[in-house]
Amino acid sequence: MTSPLESLIATGTKLWLDSVDPELVRSNRALGATGATSNPIIISDLIKSGRFDETIRELLGKGLDDEQIAWQMTDQLVRDAQLVFADVHSETNGNDGYVSFELDPLLEDTDCSLSVEEKAARYIELGKQWAEGHSNRMIKVPATPGGLACLEELVAAGVTVNVTLIFSERQYIEARDAVWRGAQRRGSLNEFKSVYSIFVSRIDVYTDQKVSELSDAAQGEVGIVNAKRIWKLNKDFWADKNCPLNQELIFASTGTKKPEDPKDKYVGSLAGADIQTNPPSTNEAIQQLEGATYTRQVDQFPATEILDEIDEKVDFAKLEEVLMQEGLQKFADPQKGLLALIGDKRKELAGS
Repeated sequence: MTSPLESLIATGTKLWLDSVDPELVRSNRALGATGATSNPIIISDLIKSGRFDETIRELLGKGLDDEQIAWQMTDQLVRDAQLVFADVHSETNGNDGYVSFELDPLLEDTDCSLSVEEKAARYIELGKQWAEGHSNRMIKVPATPGGLACLEELVAAGVTVNVTLIFSERQYIEARDAVWRGAQRRGSLNEFKSVYSIFVSRIDVYTDQKVSELSDAAQGEVGIVNAKRIWKLNKDFWADKNCPLNQELIFASTGTKKPEDPKDKYVGSLAGADIQTNPPSTNEAIQQLEGATYTRQVDQFPATEILDEIDEKVDFAKLEEVLMQEGLQKFADPQKGLLALIGDKRKELAGS
């Protein structure tokens, strides 16, 4: 009997895991996952578990400071996940099997005094550093002014990028165009791969709070409609570029936020194409939906009157502005928390 996740994958969706927990990576690989992604919250949760105390103790013994330990831990956990998906990367000739590595979120902290140009230069430096020597590692860059400004140079240098924190068509187009400019500066497109992470459920949280005048039929659909529209833009743009590898969307933020929503609301609505990075809890919940099956929905849109209502009532420029402000805080604060956690671990392990 086909499991729910097997049904989802059969529609054409690639399943990536929003975690680099070694145990979850292995168990979700067995469920059909073919990639993964990392962020400071994920690393923090793993450190809190105590499972990596011995590793941290060894790094402390080498005289590393808290920031160096944070990056060494991140690098090692991502490396370990890359090994699990290395066979996928090889079998698909580089079209799948990646693990995403997030660059320093503190570059987007409100306290960061660097100019856009200085941030871009730092992203380029870090991107090259953490990508070097890795064939199935993606470098995660936020769709901020500094992040967008670094993309052409990073891609031209051969780095595989995952552009994240995308909420709007404007961000996607600016990111995609910069990536394509960089790709055309390469000697060959044979190993050129890029993905664009579109955040979904956060948009519906925003409209629920800020656009209460939406009808019941339109409320809760904006994130899905936005993601599907960007998916179509992406599909149409790359259709004539003759790239050997697929340049794809990642549907991120696919966990439901309302208790009354079906656990597979976003997963089912976006089935049929590209990549979904699902939290482990979402995959677990879907597997428990007995008899759940999925069909291609990514190219199916609501009725015209719903689309017209969304376009009339939702100010997407304002939506992007608000969600980026929130997103950057959620981007930088976890890195601060990770560094503080390692500082606490330093004291704890020193006394043990």
